[in-house]
Amino acid sequence: MRTIGELVNKTKKYKKSVVQQELQSKKNTVAYVTINNKPRVLKWFVPGLKRQMNVEYNILKKGSSKLNIPTVFEMDEKNNVLVTNYIIGENLCDIINNKDTTQAEKQRLILLLAEWFNDFHNFFKKEKDFTIRGDPSLRNFILTDRIWGVDFEEARPGRPVEDLAGACASILTTNQMFTKEKFNLCKLLVEHYNELAPGRIFNVNNEIAYALLEKIQWRSVDEEILRNYSKKIKESGLS
Repeated sequence: MRTIGELVNKTKKYKKSVVQQELQSKKNTVAYVTINNKPRVLKWFVPGLKRQMNVEYNILKKGSSKLNIPTVFEMDEKNNVLVTNYIIGENLCDIINNKDTTQAEKQRLILLLAEWFNDFHNFFKKEKDFTIRGDPSLRNFILTDRIWGVDFEEARPGRPVEDLAGACASILTTNQMFTKEKFNLCKLLVEHYNELAPGRIFNVNNEIAYALLEKIQWRSVDEEILRNYSKKIKESGLS
């Protein structure tokens, strides 16, 4: 994968960027930089993902004034770069999996996460059609005094249950995997979302089972355990 240094060193408009930290991304090159002492995120899309850059730009442009998502400053189509603000906080995945985080705090955060999803789905709802965020991994959420969603290149028309199921799969498959605590957090997420939007999501167990199978493409070493728990959840739910 390309490094952010290649963009900063070879592209005139980014030469004044000071790289502070490269950020984790499976597909693109993402970094926290300062430009004229202002904190920014540069997201450099690979050429084949220009459509995804447009998708993310439109989500941020439309939603940032109402939702807890980044503000977009520029879509640089020539260089395939999005420039957004930098949210200073802690990754939600790390907090949930930190042994020092209390059970009460984890539950509070899961309730906030359900509320974030409900706000997002409500904002982009058109009659009976929904836009879902896609890739609802815990790593795509940042905690400050609230929860922020980041990384929207996979946003698309879909069913809200897909986001909830993907978030549950993320909760269950981060260390420690498939613990009783993780199952309880998933149940809390689904239950609170159902309280906020009664009747909106269906077949949650089947969707979580499918989301676990989808993870095999990234987690081949865990294929057996993912298949086993996928079958268990499909048959018995989150019990």
